[in-house]
Amino acid sequence: QVRLVETGGGSVQAGGSLRLSCAASGLTVKDYCIAWFRQTPGKEREGVTALYTNGGSLYYADSVKGRFTASHDNTKGTLDLRMDSLQPEDTAMYYCAADDAPCWWVGTLEPKSFRFWGQGTQVSVSS
Repeated sequence: QVRLVETGGGSVQAGGSLRLSCAASGLTVKDYCIAWFRQTPGKEREGVTALYTNGGSLYYADSVKGRFTASHDNTKGTLDLRMDSLQPEDTAMYYCAADDAPCWWVGTLEPKSFRFWGQGTQVSVSS
């Protein structure tokens, strides 16, 4: 059974930083695509970052490039997301997602590319 457990998140003022971590377990393949999405009420889930654990395929949404940094620890099976220069528009529920297929996207990262999801962790940025 695949499990994705998110930790981190919380509240911060604009300009601050937060770190999210996603621990993946139960995947039966050596390499997989793992990602962070975010969603606010009434809006579609937005892909933030994704990477393929063999070292290829790295995606960042234009809205977070230069501010967010993803890193994967192969030993621990975790995907960390360092978020700097946070802005109120970054406020959202952040979800970890994974799939045992290589990462793929056309323009933007789509939720339908991922079969496995975590429960989400809230990030709130105040102005």
